[in-house]
Amino acid sequence: MPPQRVFSLPRQQSLLLPAVINPFVQDTKLTKAAVIKCVLLGIFLVPVRAILISLVLMVTWPVSVIITFKHPLKGAVEPMRGWRRFMCRRVMAALGRAYYFCMGFRVVIKGKQVNSSEAPILAVAPHSTFFDGIVCIVAGLPSTVSRVENLATPIFGRFVRCLQPVLVSRKDPDSRKNTIQEIDSRAKSGGHWPQVLIFPEGTCTNRSCLITFKQGAFIPGVPVQPILMRYPNKLDTVSWTWQGFGAMKLLLLTLSQLYTTVEIEFLPPHIPTEEEKKTPFLFASRVRDSMAQALGVPVTDHTYEDCRLMISAGELTLPMEAGLVEFTKISRKLNMNWDNLRKELEGFSAMASSCKGGRITIEEFARFLKLSVSPTLEELFALFDRNGDGTIDFREYVIGLTILCRPANTEDVLVMAFKLFDMDKDEKITREEFTALLRSALGVSDLNMAKLFKEIDADGSGFITFNEFQAFATTHPEYAKLFTTYLELQRYQAIQEACPGDLQLSGQASSEENQEDSTSDKKDD
Repeated sequence: MPPQRVFSLPRQQSLLLPAVINPFVQDTKLTKAAVIKCVLLGIFLVPVRAILISLVLMVTWPVSVIITFKHPLKGAVEPMRGWRRFMCRRVMAALGRAYYFCMGFRVVIKGKQVNSSEAPILAVAPHSTFFDGIVCIVAGLPSTVSRVENLATPIFGRFVRCLQPVLVSRKDPDSRKNTIQEIDSRAKSGGHWPQVLIFPEGTCTNRSCLITFKQGAFIPGVPVQPILMRYPNKLDTVSWTWQGFGAMKLLLLTLSQLYTTVEIEFLPPHIPTEEEKKTPFLFASRVRDSMAQALGVPVTDHTYEDCRLMISAGELTLPMEAGLVEFTKISRKLNMNWDNLRKELEGFSAMASSCKGGRITIEEFARFLKLSVSPTLEELFALFDRNGDGTIDFREYVIGLTILCRPANTEDVLVMAFKLFDMDKDEKITREEFTALLRSALGVSDLNMAKLFKEIDADGSGFITFNEFQAFATTHPEYAKLFTTYLELQRYQAIQEACPGDLQLSGQASSEENQEDSTSDKKDD
């Protein structure tokens, strides 16, 4: 039986793959029978419903104009009162129900909504479609959070104004701070303002899980009433995700159904503890957990930034799924921001753009490093390959670089490596010295060594100085870990030869201890 390697610490469970790999894709399969049914029903239903919807909008628009006439949206804004509030809550709500009824929606309401003094904020999840606006109608037209640009949308912009939304502007650098302050002010108005309805996920998913909740709804530290949304239909014609049917196709498919069922469930308000009031992240996490439990779905640490990385992956000719890394978890545990991850994605694409499915095999890994496949390289590749499937995806690449390679890329390691190469101690590495060590250590061919030597020798002097060696290692941290892995293997083999059969897998004992958030975050691989 071949000797087993000793790993001093186990891999972190917290960095394993999420339960749902991609919550931003919806792959609805339309069978021939479903297509025929949609066409036959659509020939009659679509034009009839389009006429009815137009009639409702023709009545709704002038009503919304009257309600918002000379009512400011900015400055010292006060909540609507008197006849404006009556028309908004009664007339506009009735027209909203008529609008969705004409589209064929059948609404099932479960639970009971509490008033604004009991729960000033309503948190709705999962957010999966533009049809989710129906929850605003059911909840009595509470305030929402909306982009400033939505106010300029023909017809519907006037409807949004009736909700007196908390406005977000991408052009204003202080917009996020102002938005949080406005939500906090309304939530603590003691019932003066209507409830604020927020979709804390911040983007649409396929409802297979609940992704990270943004903290805006939880910063005020007031009771929050969770609202669940379900679409229990045989054919999913509503999910509007980053990969799947477009808005127009979904609209036509939905209008072609006899009816579309939507369930809206009001859960009991979540009253925050003192600890949750001080820690919005904890408050958001516990509300999400309770909602996920009621829905019977898992939670993941994906967020809107994963969507941005998906788009970036597509722009780099990688499969869009390659950009999914569970941004919230990766950024928190590895101390990386979006710009860092975007830069790492570019480096990954240099290796993986020609690979099928955007996953790197050991051959591509070796080719990128200009090395041959050797036991040492196989060892390093195995450390990157966290799930043991023989390939490295972008998520594994980022984790490997951050907790394996960069910690190994210290000045002490570089000095030691340079001294091993510099056999005659003249403080420079000649091509012959470089070739001799790499051939014996890593089994690199002469052709690969020539390319690698030329890349490190930045000034083309024919030898490598320590500054050149260090500069190359800074931008290529994989080599530092490759070098230390080689030394570890050498030591391991020496111990095996000296004391055969005496080694115990000491790492197994430590694997029983859960050290997820300890200092092993940076060392566990």
